[in-house]
Amino acid sequence: MDIKILFDKKAESKNLHIGWGLSILVDNKVLFDTGENGKYLLKNMKLIGINPDDIEGIVISHNHWDHTGGLEALLKAKRNQTPVYMCPGFSPELKELFISCGGNPVEVKKWQKIEKNIYITGEIKGIYKGTPMPEQSLIFKTDNGISVITGCAHPGILEILYSVKENFKVDKIYFVMGGFHLLEEDTRTIDFIVKEFKIMGIEKVAPTHCSGEKAESVFVKEYGKNFIELKVGKTIRI
Repeated sequence: MDIKILFDKKAESKNLHIGWGLSILVDNKVLFDTGENGKYLLKNMKLIGINPDDIEGIVISHNHWDHTGGLEALLKAKRNQTPVYMCPGFSPELKELFISCGGNPVEVKKWQKIEKNIYITGEIKGIYKGTPMPEQSLIFKTDNGISVITGCAHPGILEILYSVKENFKVDKIYFVMGGFHLLEEDTRTIDFIVKEFKIMGIEKVAPTHCSGEKAESVFVKEYGKNFIELKVGKTIRI
């Protein structure tokens, strides 16, 4: 399965736009998040060779600008109505945006299959600066096992992974990528999380976005060649 990075903080080429946020295309048909800027997202897609009309579904991890910022421009660029998978706890304004731009909002309360070998965790409760921040993650299956993509992991990266293991009845997870929200965590907490990743048998990792340089450096040290650096324009085959 091909995983293509459409928006992130680093790029393979100077021609590609970077910024704060995340957007990842799974199996050339399911888009996870839309980054901070629709203009940048669409330009990156054009340079990478992605036709907006080929996207069959859009998964929004949570209701933050750096994950929803490109959604309006993307939906308006598409000629076909597209399901936008959302948490029930998203704001009414965001739901209205989905509809006004030609999206078909689909509330996901619990884990759900959306395409062959592609699933969503459904809403997991999280907190951001004392405010409820429900979030969902994307899961896909390959011959290597279960892989997980997180947006910002506001519920906690370990809590998300425990939920995935419980719902999918798996002994281990193969690959975890995305925002781990460890930017402001201390070394002790990061060391504990990395240790738990190892205990869970996670073979490959790709922390980015809000994971923070400190956390990324610890994961690099512990995972070596199994640490995957994400950059806009990069394709990962799993």
